[in-house]
Amino acid sequence: MPYFDKQKKVWIAQIKYKQRKYRSYHQSKTDAKKWEVKKREQLQVTEATSRIPTVSLLEFATRYLDYSRSKHASKTYHEKKLAFRLLFSSVDPQLPAGELHQGAVLFHLQQQAQQRSGNAANKDRKNLIAAWNWAQKYIPGFPSTNPFMVDRFPETRSPRYVPPESDFWKVYDVAESEQDRLMLLCFLHLAARRNEIFYLRWEDVDFKHQQIRLYTRKRRDGSLEYDWIPMTRRLSAELDNHLSSSGSGLSEWVFPNPDTGIPYIARQKWMPRLCRLANVKPFGLHAIRHLTASILVKNDVSLIDIQTILRHKKLTTTERYIHRLASVRSALEVLE
Repeated sequence: MPYFDKQKKVWIAQIKYKQRKYRSYHQSKTDAKKWEVKKREQLQVTEATSRIPTVSLLEFATRYLDYSRSKHASKTYHEKKLAFRLLFSSVDPQLPAGELHQGAVLFHLQQQAQQRSGNAANKDRKNLIAAWNWAQKYIPGFPSTNPFMVDRFPETRSPRYVPPESDFWKVYDVAESEQDRLMLLCFLHLAARRNEIFYLRWEDVDFKHQQIRLYTRKRRDGSLEYDWIPMTRRLSAELDNHLSSSGSGLSEWVFPNPDTGIPYIARQKWMPRLCRLANVKPFGLHAIRHLTASILVKNDVSLIDIQTILRHKKLTTTERYIHRLASVRSALEVLE
């Protein structure tokens, strides 16, 4: 309780907490009482906070990456893992998470922007922000201030190269095996993503209804979804022949790796090698998806139908896949 000091003519607030005394001077008894209540609450909060174990950056990263491995696609998981690996090349992984300063983060990302690119630094920034936000929700006592919320870096965006249709067929012609040529045809006729073809099962091929089921994780929550896509007559005939050919029906996978019998994990050197053999400008598997969209546009297929084929949730995403110069050109004619 506060008491009045006649000599100093002030009210003295005092409390005893954990064998330690705290005092403060005030002009009124009311102010002294308020101070005692507030001070006791502050000490209790400080004590409760100090009992929460400090999480190191390494422990935080490990727990988040364990979550990411089960939640996200393999490519996304490895992208996040790389972001942490690079971070720990310049920041002590044993540092308590609450001691990570924005200045250290900015310096690290600035180095990445200089050594790799602004695009790469911003991608790391995005993944690290997401990791910290996850930890705030699921790790008790995790710091609330996100140190990865630093300024973005300038990016240099190059237009994605979409090969001419003739270059695709040149690459198709130099593919060594029937299976590889059929795989390329699937990418073109289905506008498929890489893993959608790599992990295609025979149970996903419906010859009766002339359709194929494609699975994707390209969703915000990482859930696995599928869509049925119609097969062209050529694709259906060639898949049927592939199934009937020697040994194809022994595997559950449509395109198993001949060396392992299981799906390809990655084929980084495959397309560059085929482009080199075909003597065409290099392009990758995802560029074939863009090529399919370009062919559809050239043949006046509606934007809604193209969206359905590409399996985009938003029409604006589909618009980014196609070249809009033709539709804009006529509008600019009014300036002449």
